[in-house]
Amino acid sequence: MATKVTLQDIADALGVSRNTVSKAINNTGVLAETTRQRVLEKAIAMGYKQFSYANSVADIKNPSFTRNKAAGEIALFTGGLLTNSHFASTMIDKFQNEISILGYSLTMHRVDENNVAELSLPLSFNPDNTRAIMCIEMFNHPYCEMLCNLGIPVLMVDAPVASYWKPLNADLLLMDNSSSIYTVINDLSKKGITKIGFVGQVTHCRSFYERFTAFREALYINNLEFNEKYCLSEVHSHDSQYKDYLYKALENMEELPELFICANDFVALDLLYGLRKMGIECPRDIKLFGFDDSPESKIMTPSLSTSHIHSQIIGYSAANLIMSRIEQPDLNYRITYTETDLIYRESTKM
Repeated sequence: MATKVTLQDIADALGVSRNTVSKAINNTGVLAETTRQRVLEKAIAMGYKQFSYANSVADIKNPSFTRNKAAGEIALFTGGLLTNSHFASTMIDKFQNEISILGYSLTMHRVDENNVAELSLPLSFNPDNTRAIMCIEMFNHPYCEMLCNLGIPVLMVDAPVASYWKPLNADLLLMDNSSSIYTVINDLSKKGITKIGFVGQVTHCRSFYERFTAFREALYINNLEFNEKYCLSEVHSHDSQYKDYLYKALENMEELPELFICANDFVALDLLYGLRKMGIECPRDIKLFGFDDSPESKIMTPSLSTSHIHSQIIGYSAANLIMSRIEQPDLNYRITYTETDLIYRESTKM
């Protein structure tokens, strides 16, 4: 069996530090673009697991790879504001870079409440030159169905929960929503943590639902009881009022768990607000685990244990899926997962 290529192997081959390789691959920190490009190309050449499919990067320096014909536009539809804290902000940069190499341009279209209610397309969208649609933060199933029936290839980055029993005519791209949750519950249960709850709107999207499912399955695997009294999973919008909702919900809980698994980092931040308002300290009195590894998770107090999403890899995967769908429209629809990494920080310290 082939030896697994590590970040250190790539660093040794290039004569740079492992930290430099990590920055290039994860798109973090300050790094010269020429250095970043050298690292990515070497990672592909050595067969590093996260870049085995990203052949287009290796061809950046080969102008003949770009197609001669006018390729067209890829339309990005989003139902939310993609701030710099959202994993998609970095993902879109990498996606746009990949498709531009192939001669495609990216157009962005915000879907508002009226569009959703009327099942109408944004006025900015022109289907005539659109070769494919990519959806981010689009979780209204009827609207997604409408997009999938336009006769244009669609890629969903995450998807509505209803797509489980009402499959969409689209490729789906998600991150691994389970492994980190399995591991953190396994690790902390071995240290005596037995009362564990989940916080977040389970039906918000497929990713949240999969994280909740992983939470329940991890309890079962570790012979721990699932108890609804430790969970705050009611349907409630994750908006500006969410932290006040959580505070009131915490006050009404008859007993708090020892650990909360949160649907994402921002749910954990809002939950921490309520806990502090009640005089409950993390990690002394209760431990928190988030998801996404947002910038806020690193600088909050305490720093948040979380699951790191490889936004750059999602960007490459999205480009790969869309290009293959354009070239082979009759392919079976695919569900693709990208790797995530568990990161332990202060919020789960014993």
